[in-house]
Amino acid sequence: MFNFEKLGVWQKSVVLAELVYSQTKSFPVDERFGLTNQMRRAAVSISSNLAEGCSRHSKADFRRFVEMATGSTFELVAQARIARQQNFLEIAEHDRLYEAALEIVRMLTGLRHSLRD
Repeated sequence: MFNFEKLGVWQKSVVLAELVYSQTKSFPVDERFGLTNQMRRAAVSISSNLAEGCSRHSKADFRRFVEMATGSTFELVAQARIARQQNFLEIAEHDRLYEAALEIVRMLTGLRHSLRD
C-alpha cells in the first residue's frame, strides 16, 4: 500500500470523484468538453495532488500539494453550482456533492495545519 492510500481525506476524495463521474453522466452531450470535463478533472485533481504531495520529501512541499487539492475542491464546488443553475444537477445531487466537498475541505485544512513547520 502506498502511504497516500492511508489518508482518510484521500479515500474520501476518491469517493467524491466517483460521485462526480456518476452525476455528470447525465449532463448534455454538448457539455462533454465543457462542464462535464471540468468537473471530472477538478474531482480527480484532489486525490492526484494528495498522492503526488505524499511523494515529496519536505512538509512544505507536501503542504503546497494539499493547498492545490483544496483549490481543486473549491473549483469543483463552483462548477457544481453552475451545473445546478443550468439544471444539469438536481438539488439533492448538488447538495450531496457539496456536503462531500465541505467534509474534504475541512480534512484538508486540518492536514495543512498539521504540516506547518
